[in-house]
Amino acid sequence: MPFEENLSGWEFGPPVDIYEDDQKLTFKVEVPGIDEKDVKVEIENNVLTVRGERKLAKDIKEENFRRMERHYGAFSRSFTLPNTVDPEKIEANYTHGVLTIQMPKLAGARPKQIKVNVPKALKAA
Repeated sequence: MPFEENLSGWEFGPPVDIYEDDQKLTFKVEVPGIDEKDVKVEIENNVLTVRGERKLAKDIKEENFRRMERHYGAFSRSFTLPNTVDPEKIEANYTHGVLTIQMPKLAGARPKQIKVNVPKALKAA
């Protein structure tokens, strides 16, 4: 995996899908049940960090649970990004519990198609 991640010990960390095409790099972070105001996205020194917190409902007490499989509390996930993304044009959108972060690639970092020439003498052979 080309993206290094810092995650210390056992922490609550929402699952993340990362995919890339010629134009951009995209992260999809599952954060259902977390209010958008409790999710923060920042980039510093080519490191993308997503922070947030899933809060336990105030009217439910932890000791009343028979089973608790969902994680609650704060989380932080950090990823070292390649130098090919344009940090000034990063966009983050939150829809249906999924945070989508799109990072366009710098124009010079996009792949360029190179035409392969074959000498006419080789074509005839």
